[in-house]
Formats: sequence, C-alpha cells, structure tokens
Amino acid sequence: MVLLSISLAVAAVPEALPALITIALAFGSSRLAKKNVLIRKLPAVETLGAVNYICSDKTGTLTLNKMSVFQTIDNQEFKDHDVNLLFMSMALNNDAIKSKDGYIGDPTETALAQHLFISMGSGHYEDFRAKYIRIAEIPFDSTRKAMTTIHSYDNRYLIITKGAAENIFNLLSDAENNTKWLDTVSAWSSKGQRVLLFAYKFLDSLPADLNSENIEKNLKLCGLVSMIDPPREEVKKAIEECRSAGIVPVMITGDHLGTAVAIAKDIGIWHKDSISLSGPELKKMDKEIFRNCVERVSVYARVSPEQKLDIVAALQSKNLFVSMTGDGVNDAPALKKANIGIAMGITGTDVSKEAADMILLDDNFATIVKAVKEGRRIYDNIRKFVKYILTCNGAEIWTILLAPLIGLPMPLLPIHILWINLVTDGLPGISLASEKAEPDIMNRPPRAAGESLFAEGIGIHILWVGLFMAGITLFTQAWAIGKSVEHWQTMVFTVLAFSQLGHVLSIRSERTFLYQQGIFTNLPLISAVLLTVILQLLVIYLPLANEIFDTKPLTIKELLVCIVLSSLVFHAVECEKWFKRKKELKYLNSINHTLS
Repeated sequence: MVLLSISLAVAAVPEALPALITIALAFGSSRLAKKNVLIRKLPAVETLGAVNYICSDKTGTLTLNKMSVFQTIDNQEFKDHDVNLLFMSMALNNDAIKSKDGYIGDPTETALAQHLFISMGSGHYEDFRAKYIRIAEIPFDSTRKAMTTIHSYDNRYLIITKGAAENIFNLLSDAENNTKWLDTVSAWSSKGQRVLLFAYKFLDSLPADLNSENIEKNLKLCGLVSMIDPPREEVKKAIEECRSAGIVPVMITGDHLGTAVAIAKDIGIWHKDSISLSGPELKKMDKEIFRNCVERVSVYARVSPEQKLDIVAALQSKNLFVSMTGDGVNDAPALKKANIGIAMGITGTDVSKEAADMILLDDNFATIVKAVKEGRRIYDNIRKFVKYILTCNGAEIWTILLAPLIGLPMPLLPIHILWINLVTDGLPGISLASEKAEPDIMNRPPRAAGESLFAEGIGIHILWVGLFMAGITLFTQAWAIGKSVEHWQTMVFTVLAFSQLGHVLSIRSERTFLYQQGIFTNLPLISAVLLTVILQLLVIYLPLANEIFDTKPLTIKELLVCIVLSSLVFHAVECEKWFKRKKELKYLNSINHTLS
C-alpha cells in the first residue's frame, strides 16, 4: 500500500509542466527578439495568439515615415526680397538640424528643409534662421495640432503657425473668404497626401503671456504644403494575412480623415462595410452608439491619445482581444488597458515602453503580424505539452490503479515512474517548444479569450489515449506473466516508456501525419527521443543501472515485442488525425452544399 501510494503520487503530479511552459515562453521570446520584437512581460508571448483586433498607428508603422513634400501653394500676398513667405516659414518654423548627411530631426520637418534645399539651393535654410532669430516658441501638442514660432522681423515680430489644415483654418482672420483652400485640402487628402497649413501675422509688441490663446488668432493664410509618406511594401501582405487569420486591422492616426481613408484603401484595411471616425466626431458620439458600431470602424483620424483609451474599452466590451500601438507619453493608459500594449522602439518614449507588453524594434506593422503568428505557435506548443504530459501521467495512473483491480501485481516501482516522468516526459516535452508552426496557423480564427487548454477535443484525447496506453502496458504485463517471463516488470517499464515516445512523435501536429510533416523538421525533438531511447536501453542493459532500477536485461525478441506493442499508440493517434480530417471534410462539404 505504501508503494502504491508513492507510485500514484509520483504519477499524478505533472511536475515538469510549469518548467516546460516557462521554457516554451522563453524560447518564444528569444525567437521574437530575432524578429525585432522585444517582449517585456513573458505571458504576453502566449497571449499574442488570442489577438483579434490590431489597432495600429499609421505614420512609421503602416508607412515608412519617410516624408517628402509633394506640392505647395502659397498665398503670394507677402514676399521678402522676392522670396515668398511660405518658403521662409518652412525654414523658420522648423527644428531640423543640418548635418553632413542631410537634415536630422522630425521626418516632417526634415522633409520641409529638404524641399527648401531642392527649391532654393543650399544655404537658404540657415540664412533665414540666422536673419530672423527665433525668440519664442509654442510647442506642438496633440490637442491644437499646431506649432507656433515667434521671430524678430525688422522692428516687429513675425508669428508663424503650422499644423493641421482644418485646425489652423479656424484661426484665420478671413476664414470665410478662404473656403477654396479647404477644397484644396480635401482634394489633396483624398489622394492620401498629408496637408500642412502655414499661417502668419505681424505684431508690434508681444503679450506678457505667450500662450496659444493669445498668439494663435487673427492669422493670415500663408500657404499649403502636401506631403506623402509611402506605405511599407510588406504591409499589404501582412494585412491580407491578418484577414485570413480572422484578425481585424484598424488604423488610428492624427492625420486628416481623407488622408487616412485613402491610405487605408490602398493597403487593404478599408473594406466595403467600413466606416471612419474623426476625433471630434468620436467626442460628440454617445458611448452606447459608439459601442454598437465600433466593430465596423476601420479608420480613426485626428484622434487624441485619450480617445485611444475609449476605443480599447469599447472593443473589449464586445469581448474582443485588442492590441494597441503607441509611442507617446499620453499613449501609456491605452497601452496599459489593451490586452497587448505595443510600444514603438524607434520613436517611442520611455513611458510608453514601460507601459507596454512588447516593443517593436523596427516600428513595423508586419512585425506585429509575425509576433501574432509566433504567439499562436507557442500556444499550440503549450497545448501539445499539456496533451503529452497529462496523457502520459494519466497512463501511469491508470496502469498503477487498474493493475491490482484486475488481479495483477504492482506493475511498476516508484523509481520507474520517477524515471519516466523526468526523462521520458521531460526531454521530449521541452523539445516540443521547438516545433514549427502548423501550415494553417494563420488561416484559422483566433482562439476565444479564456478558452480552456482542454478545448477542441484535447480532454477526450488525454482520457482515451491514456487508457489505451495503460491497456497496452497491462496487456504486456499479463502476457509476460502468462508466459512466465521472469523480468516482466522490465518489459512493462519499457513498453510504457516507448509508448510515450511514440505519442510525442504523433502529437507534433494535430492534423498533419508525421510522414507528411517530416520526421526531421524538429531536430531537437528527434534528438531528445533518440537520447531517451539510448538512456532507456542503458537502464535495461547496464549492470549498475539494473541494480539501481531493479531491471533485468531483455532478449532481442522481448525487446522487439516491447517496441511493436508500444508503437500501437503512435498508430492509434495517427488514425485519430485521419478521423478528424474526415470529419472536417464532411463538415466543409455540408457547408458548401448548403451555400450552393
């Protein structure tokens, strides 16, 4: 009874499972690092597999973040020594720094400086900035979407404001007479161009309090600048992969709504049922109305960081698993709220990186899709661990529990069970972490949030394969005792160990047969299986091991019997795949018949 209790206790506890899961997550994190994804929180590696909404920034993530000026229109009301004020404003309201390799700074500002260089030649950028000294600045912020600089100009002060066209248009003194400019903004934006509006005014004296309310008013229109930021080449394919994987990509940007929609259509985010929302529209919208339509919104434009939090909350209220990208300090709450917060490694602030679960080292949307694929692979491999270890432990329990009930002596010693748990379970189990992704991994919908590890028939598999393995083991015991084999316990020990190795080979894929998958596609696993076989043979044939494990050498015939009997588990699980594929094919045929 003491031996029975110890054996059951050893067999029942899957002591390798926590270590195997941690190792799988660590391996996944290492592989993701090679794909430009830095994991900050280890559980996020597995959580990636459940993502069904990816809310992504546009600039730098979906696009290259390599701005270039496409076209300009100036108001031609003011010139300084035959140089129009728009060009001068592009130089003065700019923080780009000249270097030997070009200009360094924000991509928008370096593009403006580069255009000035192309249009007017070298030296003018620095000449303007030296001649009209900047004496004050009102920095850009996401609410105003504008930046203002103040410069000395003869005996007056020149105020230059640049930013989002529709925002600055409301600050003009003669906005009513300039509606034609808004038509130009709409036309350019509809072609995917980003439009900046420059405005100016002169002041004889400056107010004591230099803030946006005092300075940014009664401005005169200086001109428009359109810029293009081409989409990344790999983004279209990544978005197609998202669609096939049941993941909905959503664009969130601070750009004009027309620009955002045009780019969304170009790269495939926009579809026939899509709708778009701007930040001001979202602000006015009732929360319940927004919640009801949130799944149809493909593009958000002119959105503030605070509204990102509302978007995440609305999607999560629909039981959706959301990933959100961000790079600014104000993006931190949304990154924290999202199921997977993704910070930008190149443009992201330290605060956003601290709040995120993972960091994109290349700020590329396609990298997110690669991370999701890796997350699915890791989750699949964890499910294989659970299936393998619990099936094997179940077989051990059934073997020890049923043997006395059917009149057989104790089939295994505690040291045999411990050996199987540590060696036969451990080495191949760890190697399952290296298993490659299933061929259809990105052609199936994300798993449901909170889905059990025993879903999709894994619980039934653990039960029936465990019983089948135990049945073969007990049959071996009964046959060997019936044949008066003195070392029957060694045969039982060997059959159970080899059965588990056959099981691990067959569960490498849930649908693909081993001969289709390729035996050597997971070299660590094959190496672990071969090493385990060698160790098991040493336990059987090495005299010192015979004393420790209470085993006896088997004859060649007896060893072959053990190998043949243990291989039945492998073939049984391969047959399970055949039945599963046949059932799926029948289901698909019934759907096609219904549709036709």
